[in-house]
Amino acid sequence: LETVLLNLLDNALRAAPQDSRIRVSAAPSEPGVTVQVDDAGPGIPEAFRARVFERFYRLDHGRASASGGSGLGLAIVKHTIMLHGGTIRAGTSDLGGARFTFTLPATPPA
Repeated sequence: LETVLLNLLDNALRAAPQDSRIRVSAAPSEPGVTVQVDDAGPGIPEAFRARVFERFYRLDHGRASASGGSGLGLAIVKHTIMLHGGTIRAGTSDLGGARFTFTLPATPPA
């Protein structure tokens, strides 16, 4: 799960303007725990939200290659969350940018 948080935070830091806020929150939920990572970057248009979890997919090809992004980070995040029996989705943050929300069960699958 460290890899999940590091990837989400790395993406938020790259997307958000310098000196803007990035918020990480966690709360108990019915299946176990829900974690959100919010940034104040440009966000992800709704039409592209499902695709951001595909391997090698980049929303902004120029920015990703300039900053060293491979397009694998969010695919790794999704795969890791699914291995733990959880779900992840992309949305819009109240900070103005992207919000990634993942939910994990209290007891991972055997």
